[in-house]
Amino acid sequence: MKTLLCSILLSSVCAFAGVSVSAPANGASTSSPVHFVATASTGCSRGVGGMGIYSASGVLAYTAPGSRLNTYLPLSAGTHHAVVQEWDRCGGSTFRHITIRVFGGSPPSTVPPSRHVVVVLEENHSYSSVIGNPQMPYFNSLASTYALATQYYANAHPSIGNYFMLTAGQLITGNDGYCGTFGQDNIVRHLLTGGKTWKAYVESLPYTGYTGCDVYPYAKHHNPLAYFTDVAWSSQKYNLVPFTQFGNDRVNNALPEFSFVVPNLLHDAHDGTLSAADAWMKANIAPLISNAAFQSDGILIILFDESFSSDVQHGGGHVAAVVVGPRVKRGYRSAVFYQHQSTLKTVMQALGLPNFPGVAPGATPMNDMF
Repeated sequence: MKTLLCSILLSSVCAFAGVSVSAPANGASTSSPVHFVATASTGCSRGVGGMGIYSASGVLAYTAPGSRLNTYLPLSAGTHHAVVQEWDRCGGSTFRHITIRVFGGSPPSTVPPSRHVVVVLEENHSYSSVIGNPQMPYFNSLASTYALATQYYANAHPSIGNYFMLTAGQLITGNDGYCGTFGQDNIVRHLLTGGKTWKAYVESLPYTGYTGCDVYPYAKHHNPLAYFTDVAWSSQKYNLVPFTQFGNDRVNNALPEFSFVVPNLLHDAHDGTLSAADAWMKANIAPLISNAAFQSDGILIILFDESFSSDVQHGGGHVAAVVVGPRVKRGYRSAVFYQHQSTLKTVMQALGLPNFPGVAPGATPMNDMF
């Protein structure tokens, strides 16, 4: 598709731009994950800033910097009307519609049911910088004792899109500084419909129910549930609690069915060291794993949101993800390709939720870990 872009200052400056999709072919039938390959051109003198894939109307499933895109996107069985779009650095944008039919689907779930699912996020390090690193002895002990995903890739840079993929099955925005709300479908909506309990335990959160902007070392863009209208505009916001409550709830056997754990910027390896992040995990996560309630059927997933910014493999780079629990395979190393939508689907299946937001319906759950 060629689109005429005009910028009017003192005079009109027009240029042609376009998106070329070499895979999949429009009207093609294929299996999931679907291989997307596309390039973009622009008349903007500053070039193409990035490209993205909308898997459905309003569902931004993938972004990549620059004028080339090459990725595999898990999609559910059925007909999809996707859009491949480019954004140039002059404020312009062009796109191409692609209709594809996806046959088959994800394998049946073998994720065991759980009454205590806990997700812990770390920040901005590659798989190779973490696994085997002596600065992280505790994390690596979990990786060697339980199940390690060796082919796990983040979805985007910067951070915020990955947090939304983990909780809404789509990237939603790439603006880490955004402080408003979003109304997209998300895990909390499904938890409420399914009658499940949840909390976000957020280190350095100013107070219970806080949905405001960053207050260092708290970063809102690492606390995605605070953005959703289901939370921010209702009493559900009081499930956003300071991390100090995590230990109290654990000791009192009051942990909810779903816990989203967010260390602050000093303890998630974003601003602090890997050794500081590891010490924080040992102090706060080891007591969870040994807790009797968790040992009955708990599932813990510890993962990094994105790799280094220079690593753009599959959008956000190669990262480490470890799954821990009494029903998790011991000493297991998975070679299955996973991204954050796989974690979202795994969590929701463990909680017995039948439907999933965004692109999660087409994602592969972490069946092999159990």
